Amino acid sequence: MTSPASLLPPLDERGTLWERLRERAAANPTTMRMLGWLVPALITLLAAALRLVNLSHPHEIMFDETYYVKDSWSLWNLGYEAKWGDGADAQLPTGDDSAMEKTGSFVVHPPLGKWLIALGMAAFGPGSSFGWRITAAILGTLTVLLVYLVALLLTRSRTIAALSSGLLAIDGLGIVLSRIALLDGILTFFILLGVLFVLLDRRRTMPLLAAVGAEDDEDALPRMYGPILWARPWLIAAGVAFGAASAVKWSGLYALAVYGLYVVVTDALARRRAGIALWPTDAAFRQGLASFVLAVGPALVTYFVSWTGWLVTAGGYDRQVDANPLVGLWKYHEAILKFHTGLVSPHPYASPAWQWPLLLRPTAIWVDSKPSGCGTDHCIAVVTSIPNPLIWYASMAAAIYLLYRFVRGLIDRNPVGPALTFPLVGLIATYVPWLLVGNRTIFQFYTIAMMPFLVIGLAVALRELAGRRSAPLHRRQAGQRTVTVFLIAVIVLSVFYYPLWTGMSVPYEFWLIHNWIPGWI
Repeated sequence: MTSPASLLPPLDERGTLWERLRERAAANPTTMRMLGWLVPALITLLAAALRLVNLSHPHEIMFDETYYVKDSWSLWNLGYEAKWGDGADAQLPTGDDSAMEKTGSFVVHPPLGKWLIALGMAAFGPGSSFGWRITAAILGTLTVLLVYLVALLLTRSRTIAALSSGLLAIDGLGIVLSRIALLDGILTFFILLGVLFVLLDRRRTMPLLAAVGAEDDEDALPRMYGPILWARPWLIAAGVAFGAASAVKWSGLYALAVYGLYVVVTDALARRRAGIALWPTDAAFRQGLASFVLAVGPALVTYFVSWTGWLVTAGGYDRQVDANPLVGLWKYHEAILKFHTGLVSPHPYASPAWQWPLLLRPTAIWVDSKPSGCGTDHCIAVVTSIPNPLIWYASMAAAIYLLYRFVRGLIDRNPVGPALTFPLVGLIATYVPWLLVGNRTIFQFYTIAMMPFLVIGLAVALRELAGRRSAPLHRRQAGQRTVTVFLIAVIVLSVFYYPLWTGMSVPYEFWLIHNWIPGWI
């Protein structure tokens, strides 16, 4: 009788167990096609389960849901965000929206995210906490799938794509921000969607520019200028996505600016490889202007359209400040900008951006010191934005490693590939701007926009740790064992922290052992 062990390829000089399994799968095209959709589908289903199960708990308004739930419902009913009377937070979970007034309320974030939250409320009723949160849960789940697609386009490795998306699927920050009606998870979805479109544009345009160089005669003078590419549908789509991100929160503008520069730089490098003599100015002033129109134009239109409700109604905040609604909208934006630049309001969970890599002060989003359904005398239920600590700190180490590889490549004049640099571009767009905001009150859960790039960078670093086929067999075996142990520890930690990400009632002592740093309490 054949033993199960005999079905596995041997660990010999021809490769490690992982490599032999991969080769055996690659030899069967049907198996590869099945894995091509089955793996991301299973990871996405896992992400959905972790985000959707018991989504309505707690059935009360948590943290900044006090703003976005009420704003969303007034948007749906009035076309603009309105003021609410006293007691609204207690009344709304019962389905009572009588505290909603008709007077416009001063809000400091654009409307798109709240319109999307309102879709769930319209479907399930204003008193349904499931309805408040379902949009964030769906988009948070789809973000996991987007991470898979982005990583696959970037690295052409299904292993790295599966690792990246799997890490985000089970990470606490991704889970928590998908289970609460805040804007940051929605913002992350649109930023990553824009990133996916940028990569698709890159995949489409790089061969076109390479073909220009291939057509040139080696004996002829080099071309002074390359073609201006106007047929770039994916760049237009990226502009729409980044415009939608900006219509959720203004921080989406950082992504639009950074990835706009990324497009110009990659165009310039492609033109240099194609032998274009004036490649820097060609990319910046000829193709760059065209790319600006193709990306920024749709972004502006998308952003402007998100304000339609305010424009076509009469009751929004400052709607009557000027006879010309466009002038009124401009003045409203001036007031919003003044608010953002001057927001210095003490908050017990405020965390400046320099603290984020160290994870010094995550946000306690919801706490119930006397929950029901616990078998001991002293229980607690919390929802905290603590990510999986192992994923977080390993991602920080991976980002430093990628930065080191990038700098060393510049020094050695041997630039590294996009798989090692692209996650850094994402962190420039989603983290670096927050270092420049001074004393403004900000929170650690803003790092959800960083998480897709952190997990992709971590997966790339883990692939390096596992060893390449050119490395000695003993090096690959040791590396792959290390990665396996790391991933097992990550899964165990996610199971350990899951009750604190979903508001389960737990013994007080169980909660205490999760708080590894004083600032986590």
